[in-house]
Amino acid sequence: MMPATGKFHAKTAEAALKELGSDWSGLDDAEAGRRLEKYGRNEIPERKKESPVILFLKQFNSVLIYVLMAAAAISFFFGHMIDVYVIVAVIIINASMGFVQEYRAGKAIDALKRMVVPFAKVYRNGELAQINAAELVQGDLIFLEEGDRVPADARLLESKNLRAVEASLTGESFPSDKEPRPLPENTGLADMRNMVWLGTFIASGRARAVVASTGEATALGSIASDIRKMVRGRGDFEKKTGKLALQMGALALITSLAIFVFGFFLRGFEFKELLLFTIASLVSGIPEGLPAVLVVVLAIGAHNLARKNAIIRRLPAIDAIGAVTTIVTDKTGTLTLNMMTVKRILASGEKEFRVGGSGWEPEGDFRQNGSALAPLGHAVLGRLMRIAAVCNSAKLVRKDGRYTIIGDPTEGALLVLAAKAGLGREAALAEDRLVDELSFSSELRFRASLVENKGKRFIYAAGAPEALLERSTSIMHRGKPVPLGKAEKEASVQGLESIAKNGMRAIALCYCEAPKETFSLSEKSVEGLVFAGMVGMADPPRPEVKDAVAKAKKAGIRVIMATGDHKITAVAIAKEIGIVDGNGGALAMTGEELMALPEEKFGKAVARISVFARLTPRAKLRIAEALQKQGHIVAMTGDGVNDAPALRRADVGISMGISGTDVARESSEIVLADDNFASIVNAVEEGRVVFRNVRQTSYFLITTNFAEGGLILSTLALGFPLPLLPTQILWLNLVTAGVSDVALATEKGHNDVLDEPPRKQGAGIISRNHIFLLAMVACIMVVAALGVFWHFLQDGIDKARTGAFLMIAFCELFNLLNMRSLKKSLFEIGPFSNRYIVLSLIASIALVVMALYLGFFQEVFRFAGISFYEFLGIAAISSSVFWAGEIYKRMAAKPAGA
Repeated sequence: MMPATGKFHAKTAEAALKELGSDWSGLDDAEAGRRLEKYGRNEIPERKKESPVILFLKQFNSVLIYVLMAAAAISFFFGHMIDVYVIVAVIIINASMGFVQEYRAGKAIDALKRMVVPFAKVYRNGELAQINAAELVQGDLIFLEEGDRVPADARLLESKNLRAVEASLTGESFPSDKEPRPLPENTGLADMRNMVWLGTFIASGRARAVVASTGEATALGSIASDIRKMVRGRGDFEKKTGKLALQMGALALITSLAIFVFGFFLRGFEFKELLLFTIASLVSGIPEGLPAVLVVVLAIGAHNLARKNAIIRRLPAIDAIGAVTTIVTDKTGTLTLNMMTVKRILASGEKEFRVGGSGWEPEGDFRQNGSALAPLGHAVLGRLMRIAAVCNSAKLVRKDGRYTIIGDPTEGALLVLAAKAGLGREAALAEDRLVDELSFSSELRFRASLVENKGKRFIYAAGAPEALLERSTSIMHRGKPVPLGKAEKEASVQGLESIAKNGMRAIALCYCEAPKETFSLSEKSVEGLVFAGMVGMADPPRPEVKDAVAKAKKAGIRVIMATGDHKITAVAIAKEIGIVDGNGGALAMTGEELMALPEEKFGKAVARISVFARLTPRAKLRIAEALQKQGHIVAMTGDGVNDAPALRRADVGISMGISGTDVARESSEIVLADDNFASIVNAVEEGRVVFRNVRQTSYFLITTNFAEGGLILSTLALGFPLPLLPTQILWLNLVTAGVSDVALATEKGHNDVLDEPPRKQGAGIISRNHIFLLAMVACIMVVAALGVFWHFLQDGIDKARTGAFLMIAFCELFNLLNMRSLKKSLFEIGPFSNRYIVLSLIASIALVVMALYLGFFQEVFRFAGISFYEFLGIAAISSSVFWAGEIYKRMAAKPAGA
């Protein structure tokens, strides 16, 4: 970089040129070449790319993968090829998920590079030329005009009606007015009106500017650098499920070793027989199916969320969104419709007019004192509608059945207002023939149109009320022009303040008759206006957002608004939708105010404040970091380039699918297809359902393994023969866990997950609150199976093993019904409400019956005959597991002291 001190916004144009070693004619080719060689190209550096093959192989470096590989090797050794295929498939799925996740992690940088413009108009050797934007250097003079994308960060030297669209960088929903005059040194980036930024667009006007920063030193480059430094490690979900799998694997290994030691050294079983039995027990106990079940649970969650307009880019994010304690959300387009709409009209001597209708739909009603009226037939409204339609450069178009605005959102709101009154721009111009126009400028703060109507010429003006009041000599009072005195001015100012306090943008509409010889407009000709009235416009909240915020609060989730818009506007919306109550001003801060605080006070402000306005990228990032330090699990929404670092830093980054930039989408885990905050709350609900299904499926597998291991150890301790053969153990594992666990993963929500607070950070899948339930169920299984084994032992060891097999199998299938909900009774949620559970039960029972009664399978598994009544008796006894679970749930649901 050049040895410049920066802060060019606080310097005069001449001082900025001098410090950057340039002048009004720009650099010559020789000097530009020297600077390019010394300081580098105007490019965002490429990230160091890793070979896809190496990236894929890295995914196998996991203890869980090693456990699964060992299980596959053991299964292969004993010819249990179905288990081998399942385990290998799970390993490949896991590795592929990790590969895709890491491969996409660097996409945000690539998306940023696509925002760098390929060409720039620059003054070289005193002449205007077009060059590759990558060859721009500090000190270059560039020319900008409407439609251009800014090629580098630059300080304006001179401009004419310049407006820039900076929403992707600053979050500001309106085009920003630009002018060259110096600004205070502590001005925030969003308010630096004498600077333009790489990657933003010129909406109107033209300008000359001197390049202040290029490449990585630009605001855009700084964001790329922040993203590159953030390496997202293993998420909480991966850690928890990995830990659970290791715990279950360790339990299976310990149980198997205990069986071998007990059987060989204390009971004296034959080594080969016991080894085969022990390995079968180990294969059955190792949770090789758990990763597959987790993939199924997450995939189902992703499918359900896609139907609710939330697209998942990283599957574990489904669990993470269910654990969030704080949602930091943007305002424009997420909480609001992103459609500037006129809601109020104020005119002297008239009570307030209210305008109905939704967004940009050209249909709505006009009411005064609750009564509807015809606007075009009203003396005041008719004049205002004509000014709104004519003094305008926006276009209202219909595309795919929806209306949209092309042009400035403010002018678009005026155009829609006139359309709601039944006056289209074409119809208005048919009567008021357009002669000349004066475009909006930041200096004038209004736009004007010269029209001819029936031989007379009129000037229509629309813009900032303060600016137009100064140019007005009359005011329309009850439909007639009267002199504009002090009292009338004060009344108009009060009306303006009333509109502003409600978070609306006020636009004044004026007119005057012009001399017949007037053929063009200038600043001087817009004088002696009649102040016709003011309209209050706002970007209205989405209809469903208020309920969504209330649901989030009920679920124990804090909602914070972080926007690039102004503080008053942000607070008004926050009050309306329920983010803040009472004195919203005390609960709001600007980014400038926030960043001025020391670290300790910064954290306290983030913990207390619910609305942050005019935020910079650094401020958003620091907010996310501060919340995480306080123990919060943070979901951060965003749509612009400026949101990318915070999206990467947050536990769950949520980008916008409609208005979002590629950079934001590539930096996020979830993309909202409808840009709607309500979809985030739906995602939270689905995420909680996913975690609940993971927990319940894990509990089912845990009780299954405990019961089987407990039965074997109990028979060995009591001096009985081995209760099951190796083949019977493997078949039992297939019958109970091979199908049922996947079916359990499909359980839908029971409309209660948002009634609970977020789970505590670091909370494991196994909860202490449920240990008693798991132990009780496992003990009932073991006791029931032991009883049946002992009862049938007098009829021979084969029948005793058959009875024990059938009892354990049925106990586990009844326990499947228990695990559909850990709180609600099966009869409350509906016995047949999950068809996949019903089908899995039918399939499992069919596999049991097939093994017991078909000759070939009876011989392979060495099952003895079981009569129909014995079969029913075992089934009835095994149902005790289910009834015990129902009683436990009812007792647990009773309030303390009841």
